[in-house]
Amino acid sequence: MQELTCRFVTLGCKVNQYDTQLVREALLDAGYREARPGERAALCVVNTCTVTDKADADGRYEIRKLLRQDPAAKIVVMGCYATRAPREVRALPGVAAVIEHRDRLAEELAQFGVKRLPRGISKFAGHHRAFVKVQDGCLLNCTFCIIPQVRPSLRSRPPDEIEAEVCRLVAAGFHEIVLTGIHLGHYGVEFSKGRPRREWCRLSHLVRRLTQIPGDWRLRLSSLEATEVTDDLIGVLASEPRVCPHLHLCLQSGSDSVLLAMKRRYRVAGFMRRVDKIQRELDQPALTTDVIVGFPGETERDFEDTLRVCEAVGFSKIHIFPFSPRRGTPAASMTMAISPGAMRDRKSRLQALESQLAARYYRSLVGRSLQVLVERPVGDPGEGSHGTTCRYVPVRFTAHARDEYQLVTLRIVEARETYVIGCREQPQFAGAARDGWSLPIVDLLPTCG
Repeated sequence: MQELTCRFVTLGCKVNQYDTQLVREALLDAGYREARPGERAALCVVNTCTVTDKADADGRYEIRKLLRQDPAAKIVVMGCYATRAPREVRALPGVAAVIEHRDRLAEELAQFGVKRLPRGISKFAGHHRAFVKVQDGCLLNCTFCIIPQVRPSLRSRPPDEIEAEVCRLVAAGFHEIVLTGIHLGHYGVEFSKGRPRREWCRLSHLVRRLTQIPGDWRLRLSSLEATEVTDDLIGVLASEPRVCPHLHLCLQSGSDSVLLAMKRRYRVAGFMRRVDKIQRELDQPALTTDVIVGFPGETERDFEDTLRVCEAVGFSKIHIFPFSPRRGTPAASMTMAISPGAMRDRKSRLQALESQLAARYYRSLVGRSLQVLVERPVGDPGEGSHGTTCRYVPVRFTAHARDEYQLVTLRIVEARETYVIGCREQPQFAGAARDGWSLPIVDLLPTCG
């Protein structure tokens, strides 16, 4: 009997990465084995993104690439591109199945031997941290975004199911769990609606519940709208040390006129009030964000307003997206397009500000003891090991191979332009040579004491 092998390609967001893992576990349960690099696969699953036209093109590229590598493979396409343009995807050479809707995953995969879809994941292949999808769907109508058209239904997972999944992942050795969703801040909206407030189960309630799970692990939240960082959620973050003091708040623009054209639900003053509350209540939190530059009609003054807001907040990281018109969205047909030259100039200026703000935040951490997830225990000589602090700051330090994927506590002793340097207390380095520590790295990176 021929061995069943499979291969996976994932494009796009954390939610897609979670969905791929769910399908991976379903196929492995059905008797498949994941193909090794260079080995042919009988079944290839491509999980697509459609947030931009380029994302669609990337999906087509990956499908054609798989077909060249494995001409006999059956290619299954899922994800947002498959939902938005199923006929277009189905017409591509080598495509054996198109899963238009996620709620039909088990049904569509039955033809490949899948008898059931797991109620959650137990592993997260190839990752140091595990993403847990708690919610799907978005009801907003931002003029630049196609996602509400392909994921229009709000669906929050039951808290019991999420808790059981996090327990499995912690038991499997994951020390950081990231809660994610298409609109994470809307977790629980649909099954809390119409109930008295004392019976609600919103994001703050879920987070508090999950923090009670024992073990050496920490919890991080993915992207949120500032308006959804409620007083209740801030209270949980302030009182639960297991939750990382890091929030990704989607700004998009610091200009009220641009926010209005984007149909965002907030204005700058409201955003800043939430930020002020967060920074007063939490202990030196890291705030990161997304910004679109060059939205149609954005003036130089609008862009300067964005620079001022970013500086006032002090974001430690800014994901910068030059505006890209997405067919099928209102913004794609807006006039007053920004020239490519102006777009490049604004992106460059925002990148320069981001570097300054990141360096400023990094310097503010010197002298603090921070929890770090070890991601690469032994780096190149002179660079040391790599990890990420609870505040989502890259850190270099010395670590033993056995520390990989573990949480360690380091004192930050120096801030560089793009990372910080941390160290353990001197006694922990005693006997370094006996324990197999890399002495050249110890020589080049500082130790405490």
